[in-house]
Amino acid sequence: QVQLVESGGGLVQAGDSLRLSCTASGRTTSKYPMAWFRQAPGKDREFVAAITWTSARYYADSVKGRFTISRDNVKNTVYLQMDGLKPEDTAVYYCGIGSTPYTNSDRRGSADFGSWGQGTQVTVSS
Repeated sequence: QVQLVESGGGLVQAGDSLRLSCTASGRTTSKYPMAWFRQAPGKDREFVAAITWTSARYYADSVKGRFTISRDNVKNTVYLQMDGLKPEDTAVYYCGIGSTPYTNSDRRGSADFGSWGQGTQVTVSS
């Protein structure tokens, strides 16, 4: 059973940057796709970015060009570099692991990922 722990959130101003980390334990994640989702108050959890086992990357249109997802398989960690933050990026950010290894498919549904961590709060003030 894999456990995921997110960190790196905080309160920042519009235009600032943050780097989120998601560290896995209990299983090596290098063969699996990993993803970041976010959930704002009163809204559904939405896809932000995903990275496959070969480091193919997929982004939501709302963050493309501002956010960068990466992974360090030695550290069993996935990162989300967030630049040019906007107030509408305010949410709890979660990372999840895909259920199917060795896939490069563009999957963006929350049902395609699991083992969610507790999340990390990102608040962007205007």
